[in-house]
Amino acid sequence: MKADLLNIGFGNVVVAERIVAIVSPGSAPIKRLKEDAKEQGRLIDATYGRKTRAIVVTDSNHVILSAINPETAAMRMLGKKVVHDSHESHDTHDDEEDTSELDSTEVE
Repeated sequence: MKADLLNIGFGNVVVAERIVAIVSPGSAPIKRLKEDAKEQGRLIDATYGRKTRAIVVTDSNHVILSAINPETAAMRMLGKKVVHDSHESHDTHDDEEDTSELDSTEVE
């Protein structure tokens, strides 16, 4: 069995086929989704203390917090090279690895 894995930063991966949505954390409905998941024990924080920039929702109703941008995660899923917008903040992040590395990994 092969599974495509999505790197969501800091060496953390999610099985790509299980992802329902990758969204920005700013809206009120997404904040409620995050709080509900926390109360029900379905929240996974993979930010390592960094700012949450994307929320990954899985088909099992788990909610995963990530420090990478939703656009970056989407590009990684598509296997494309990530190009950063000039208007994004340029904080130093350990999760911003060399984009020449394979961001989506296949395991057997």
